[in-house]
Amino acid sequence: MQLAIPPGAEELCREFWGGVLGMTELEKPPVLAARGGCWFQGGGLDVHLGVEQDFRPSRKAHPGILVNSLRALADRLEDHGVRITWDHNLPGHDRFHTFDKLGNRFEFLEPARDH
Repeated sequence: MQLAIPPGAEELCREFWGGVLGMTELEKPPVLAARGGCWFQGGGLDVHLGVEQDFRPSRKAHPGILVNSLRALADRLEDHGVRITWDHNLPGHDRFHTFDKLGNRFEFLEPARDH
């Protein structure tokens, strides 16, 4: 998955994707590293964060990220000061939405245990 970030936001991304979510930062090939941004991998997901000069956060559009142990992830995010909003409107799934420090929206979900 690729997401846009503003110039100079790599450290905020490292805090969120590496520090909070516990993903591993990947080394970008030198020709791509010169463009800025950063890449992360974990839990079967690759995230490429690319610099966009006229960046605007996605407040409505968002990736839906299927996870195991949704409650543990919610606790981890909240322990790091990240606000989450539970949403029980998707039948068969438990899910919540959150935003990173850049204002991008994310949905984390897993199949409901009682289904």
